[in-house]
Amino acid sequence: MGNFFTTTQTDVSGQQSSNLTAGQRSVSEQQRSVSEQQSSNSTAGQRSVSEQQRSVSEQQSSSPTAGQEKCYDPGDTTLTFVDGDDDLDFLCDDFKSLRAKMSCGHAVTPMSLTNHCRRLLDEGECRFMCGQTGCDVEWPYEEVRKMALLTPEEMDYFEKKMFNNYKHHLNVKTCPGCKSSVMRIDLSDLSVKCTLCTADKKKTFMFCWQCLKEWKGSAPRSDYCENNGCISQPLEILKNCPDITFKDVNGVTGCPSIRACPTCGDLVEHTGTDCKNIVCPRCKVEFCFVCLKLTKECLKLKPTSYYETCSSGVAPRQTSLPVWQRT
Repeated sequence: MGNFFTTTQTDVSGQQSSNLTAGQRSVSEQQRSVSEQQSSNSTAGQRSVSEQQRSVSEQQSSSPTAGQEKCYDPGDTTLTFVDGDDDLDFLCDDFKSLRAKMSCGHAVTPMSLTNHCRRLLDEGECRFMCGQTGCDVEWPYEEVRKMALLTPEEMDYFEKKMFNNYKHHLNVKTCPGCKSSVMRIDLSDLSVKCTLCTADKKKTFMFCWQCLKEWKGSAPRSDYCENNGCISQPLEILKNCPDITFKDVNGVTGCPSIRACPTCGDLVEHTGTDCKNIVCPRCKVEFCFVCLKLTKECLKLKPTSYYETCSSGVAPRQTSLPVWQRT
């Protein structure tokens, strides 16, 4: 299935946003406020595990006071006003502001643009893409800031989320020694060398990518170091999550409710409704939640099996996280 409208390896120690297949949700939005959920144009039910611990108060602090609506100044000659629908008002909130054109030609209001771009950030994106089907234009932050009439609080929230999401996309973490940003090159090795600490201490300094403590034990390793409490929380989730009961897929039992994307390793959760195929919010690859094959491979073995068991059965619980081989 995989109908698209227009969303990171999960790191628990964390473009076009809503091209999600019906029935998918990512646990990342589990604490999103109801008002923000209503602004989403994604297929009902998708949310990201990678941001499961998001603070609701953080989101609320970046929003205008309840009941206030941001509106364009009719006398602003730098804007191109148009008649017609608000192209980002997917749930027909009917915002009262005049409509103005974005650089891609689509019409927006400050509120619909703010809601759309905040949703992109909350789903792990660091770029702002138009939400209209078939439009892949990327808006620069300067344009979003102006056209969304971002408040100082919203600008602070947007810029922090952009920075954090960008670091995550680059596999960057903070060294526990010098607090500098370090990029991991070998995604299958948890032992990471900090060049600044190594130069300062005049000996090799390595830390664990998983527990963020100075490395203990032999290296390289892909599972854990020898520091107390160094465990892979994503793997613990995969190991202990309950089975899912599909409401619309026939004959499937013993399938975990959370899976690691077979392409990038991001954790995603299925709602149990609609078909078994989902689109990963991180890498945008569609796969079968039951057999973990890419959708096209699953359908090649058993065509039209969107709501039926897979020919290869239910894939067992995953005991390792796939490493995204970016090209």
